[in-house]
Amino acid sequence: MLDRVAKTISRYNMIQPGHRVGVAVSGGADSVCLLHMLRELAARCNLQLTVLHLDHQLRGEESRQDAEFVRALTASFDLPFELRPADLSGAGNLEQAARAARLDFFHDLLHVGRVDRVATGHTRSDQAETVLFRFLRGAGTAGLAGIRPVTEDGLIRPLIEIDRSETEQYLRERGIAWRTDSTNADPAFARNRIRQALLPQLTRDWNPALSETLARTADWAQAEEAYWESELARLVPGYLKSDPPAVLLRIDTLATFPLAAARRLVRRAAEMAKGDLLGIGFEHLSGILELAASAEGHGRLQIPGLDIFRSFNWLRIAPPTTGNFDTRDYSFPLAVPGAVPLPGQHSIVQAELFENTNVTETSAGVYNGCVGGLDWNRLTGSLEVRNWRPGDQYQPAGRGAAEKIKVLFHEGRVPLWERRHWPVVTMSGVILWTRRFGPAAGFAAGANSRAVLAIRETGA
Repeated sequence: MLDRVAKTISRYNMIQPGHRVGVAVSGGADSVCLLHMLRELAARCNLQLTVLHLDHQLRGEESRQDAEFVRALTASFDLPFELRPADLSGAGNLEQAARAARLDFFHDLLHVGRVDRVATGHTRSDQAETVLFRFLRGAGTAGLAGIRPVTEDGLIRPLIEIDRSETEQYLRERGIAWRTDSTNADPAFARNRIRQALLPQLTRDWNPALSETLARTADWAQAEEAYWESELARLVPGYLKSDPPAVLLRIDTLATFPLAAARRLVRRAAEMAKGDLLGIGFEHLSGILELAASAEGHGRLQIPGLDIFRSFNWLRIAPPTTGNFDTRDYSFPLAVPGAVPLPGQHSIVQAELFENTNVTETSAGVYNGCVGGLDWNRLTGSLEVRNWRPGDQYQPAGRGAAEKIKVLFHEGRVPLWERRHWPVVTMSGVILWTRRFGPAAGFAAGANSRAVLAIRETGA
């Protein structure tokens, strides 16, 4: 059994010589077995072990005795001991709260550099229960990957290819004591019902090797997830546009991908915008893809923690507070020369004055779509930068008549979320210039302009 554990450690490259390893020991059979195994391997691998115990304080005296048992076991091995009490009073879901407290404990030690890895006593039996539990809840391959042998944050599971029955047999044969958590028999916890009733029944009636089959499913799914992680690392920079706190995705691009890749991109976009995938299920991802495939030019979908907008050829995925497109008007004076940062955006509108001798030199920049050239001598009042508002209209240079800016938005396929803060420059209420569509016909600079006012929008 020790050789099998050593092979697992080697297979997944869990530990390097000289590593400081925190060993999470609850006092149960699996974690006690883990400590004995790693103690035997410590000299071989030059490991420095520290025993970690989180006292959940949920079972009164029983919890205190668990902590004392682990403390005594640690002392018998002459190893360092880290004990942390946890206050779970008021926790809604005790199982989730206890798991979060353990992870916080482990991550704190990893973060400050007290240990290089934290080993937990998860076995192949835990893996089988996890995969079955997640399958029953409708998980995809990410969920069916189950318990990772190694995580990016430094957790390792050396017993992940060992069954629970084997750890108990190992301890019995050597007369090694362990503690039994009374809550493991409580049917109120879903995992206990799976462990004590469902999994044994399925093993008896359907597949005697079910635990191994479920563990292989996890192994298969982990390889799939590893592939997709590398594939997404290649795809995301080219196809997802970060516009904090939103993420943008082109619909025509999405349509070119196989369904599996499209789902993955949408899932990653949701994760980037929300920060996690809690509450996001298959039906939500399907809803986003349906919105993208709709023949309608605009649409909206709300899912847990996210607001998704479809406008023309774009999907915008963002937290709900950033999906509120109620009126947020702004208006600022624009000095010449001068610059105005635009609220809610990452750009600045600048005004620069050029004399006639510079018109030829600057014309390439003045008329390039991001810059508008105005005839300075036609301007008679102070300038203002404000956001576009419904009903705004003007005649862009080169057009035969005035147009509502809303019509220009439609022609230019400007997404809805970009319009609210769309900047225009006015003089006494008259629109002189607007983003992308340039200067107004009646004020545009020409070859005979003696001075040109260049309006530029640049990144902040």
